[in-house]
Amino acid sequence: MREEQQQFMRLLGRLPARLTSEQAAWTLNCQPHDVPILVAARLLKPLGNPPPNSVKYFATLEVLDQAKDRTWLAKVTNALNQHWQNKNAAKRKQSVGSLGERSAITGSAISAVACN
Repeated sequence: MREEQQQFMRLLGRLPARLTSEQAAWTLNCQPHDVPILVAARLLKPLGNPPPNSVKYFATLEVLDQAKDRTWLAKVTNALNQHWQNKNAAKRKQSVGSLGERSAITGSAISAVACN
């Protein structure tokens, strides 16, 4: 948010009606890159029907109400943990697969040298 916007909001004494993804993340104490994960998990709903690659806005009142709900916060935490566990597991699986390919190539090269 620009300094002018911050000054205006302080004068009003309230938050804006719509929050950007980054502002919603700040409000929920998570990272901006976590917001698309929450949207995909249907735990956070953007306003309107935005195309996938457009700027998403979220209703401030809805985000603040959800932030007060312990059950919803637990679902958010579980969804984020599950997402990163799956992503890290896939990364580990991919690196193990590439190590297996390298050792197979190295083993065949050693066999070729031993035969000659």
